[in-house]
Amino acid sequence: MGGIPAMKGSIRISEIFGPTVQGEGPLIGRPTVFVRTGGCDYRCRWCDTLYAVLPEFREDWTLMTPTAILTEVERLSSSAPVLVSLSGGNPALQPLAPLIEQGRQKGHTFALETQGSVAQSWFAALDWLILSPKPPSSGMATDWQALDDCVAAAKSGTQRVVKVTVFDDNDYAYARLVANRYPALPVYLQVGNSAPLITHAGPGREEADIDDLMQRFRWLVDKVAADGWFTATVLPQLHVLAWGNRRGV
Repeated sequence: MGGIPAMKGSIRISEIFGPTVQGEGPLIGRPTVFVRTGGCDYRCRWCDTLYAVLPEFREDWTLMTPTAILTEVERLSSSAPVLVSLSGGNPALQPLAPLIEQGRQKGHTFALETQGSVAQSWFAALDWLILSPKPPSSGMATDWQALDDCVAAAKSGTQRVVKVTVFDDNDYAYARLVANRYPALPVYLQVGNSAPLITHAGPGREEADIDDLMQRFRWLVDKVAADGWFTATVLPQLHVLAWGNRRGV
């Protein structure tokens, strides 16, 4: 993760933006400010935030102290308490405990989304931990022990949920496997964006393929209904439907 000189306690930031609404998972539609960290230990085939993942974008990332991050959050929220969505990349790679502690003192709530590859003791300080293990279509293999450790690290005071992106039948079977492994956790299924802004092959488009997204959504709804999986929540990518692949919204 070279390219930026390390400073103790600093956090690699790709972007901070909002207020907007959360477009995925259990908090969909909730007003939020996003704090997107830079760097990831995964390389998913269909990642839609490669600008926060790939080393070639590291010059665009900024090392910030927790105080500086919180100052920007408060500027965006006009100092009103707000849901802060910690995303990436993989935000679990960053030293976020001081940011969460300082932010909660000011009345902010914190939700973090991670693939569940790295467990941190400070997960217990979160209000929400959204575990998003990656299905077969991502090209990544799940470390089940690491995922178990993430679930355990969050403790009972943190709302823990599972969110799986589903592109095809194999992904759907994987989602069922995850749900069976963690029966106490609510499960959210989300269709994936097959045409993101930046791809591994190069630039994509700001305009999303809405027809494809809706076709995938209808397919997933029909599959869940036919399977009688009535405890799952099926979601589109709300932000993509509203704004396409534009950043900062």
